[in-house]
Amino acid sequence: MSKTAFVFPGQGAQYVGMGKAFAEQSESARAIFERAGKSLDLDMSALCFDSSEEALQKTENTQPSILTVSYAIYTAVKEKLGIEADAFAGLSLGEYTALVAAEAMNFEDAVRIVRKRGQYMQEEVPLGKGGMAALLGVEREDVLKVCEEASAYGICEPANFNCPKQVVVAGEIEPVKHAIEISKRYGAKKAVLLPVSAPFHTSMLLGAGEKLRQEMLKYTFKPAKHPVYSNVTGDRLEPEADVRENLVKQVFNSVLWEDCVASMVRDGITTFIEVGPGNALTKFIRKIDKDVQVFNVETPEDLEILAEKIKTGGGNADV
Repeated sequence: MSKTAFVFPGQGAQYVGMGKAFAEQSESARAIFERAGKSLDLDMSALCFDSSEEALQKTENTQPSILTVSYAIYTAVKEKLGIEADAFAGLSLGEYTALVAAEAMNFEDAVRIVRKRGQYMQEEVPLGKGGMAALLGVEREDVLKVCEEASAYGICEPANFNCPKQVVVAGEIEPVKHAIEISKRYGAKKAVLLPVSAPFHTSMLLGAGEKLRQEMLKYTFKPAKHPVYSNVTGDRLEPEADVRENLVKQVFNSVLWEDCVASMVRDGITTFIEVGPGNALTKFIRKIDKDVQVFNVETPEDLEILAEKIKTGGGNADV
C-alpha cells in the first residue's frame, strides 16, 4: 500500500510575497497568519507579503515567517484534499512545521520558540566570524576528508547532507574558504560560499542550543500523532523520544536530510508533498530516489494541479 509524507522547507526559502495568494483565497490559511501575529505581537502578513528582503533575512524574522507560511499552506492543502499523512519531516527549521503538523507542538508555541531560536543562533557567533559553503559533486565520505583537512585552519564541519553529492559545510570563515579550495581536489564541480550570517548546524552553536533548551522548558510537548523523521538521526523519532532534546541537538549537529528521505522510503513512503515557499526539497528528493513521486505546493495553482492529478490518477490515489 502506498504512503504519503509531507515535508517542509527550512531557512533560505523565504521571499517577499510568500503565502500571500493562499491567505487571499483560503480562510484557514489566513487564520494561521493572524494566529502567528497575535503570538508574536507583530503583523505577520505584512512581514511576509509586503516587507523587504532585508527584513525577511533577519534570522529572528526568517524562522517564524517560513514556519507560518508553510503551516498556513499545509492547512489549506489538508482542507482541500482531506488527507492524513503517513509521515512528516522538515529540513532544519522545517522540522518545527513537521512537529506542529504531527500535533507534537502547539503552533503558537512553535512560532515563539523559533523566533527565539533565530535570535540565539544569530547572537552566538559575531557577524563575519562564521560562514557556510555548498560543495557540489563531492562524495559524502570525501566531504568528511575535506572538513578534516580544513580543520587544520580552525573549525570546519559538515552541516547539511542534502542529497547525493550536495553537502554544505560550515564553521569559521577561513577554514570554510580553505574547504572550498580543498574540495576541488576531491572532484567538486562547484564550491561556493553561501550568503548566510552564521555557521548553522556546527559546534560553534553549542551555546545557542543551551539557550534554546532553557527556552523550551517553558512549553509543553506531546507525542506526535504521526511519524516524524529527525534531522539529527536521519530516522523516525521514537514515540518516547525527547522532542526538546532532539531540537536542541539539531542546532549544532549536521542535518541528515538525505538519510531522512531514505528512511521514509525504507518505511514505505512512495509520495512526497513539499509544502511551503520554494521547491528545494522537491529537487533534493528526486536526486535521492528517482522512483518516488514528488509534488510541491507553493501556490493555489500548485494545489489545483495536485488535486487534479489525484482525481485523474496522475498522482498517488492514496494521497
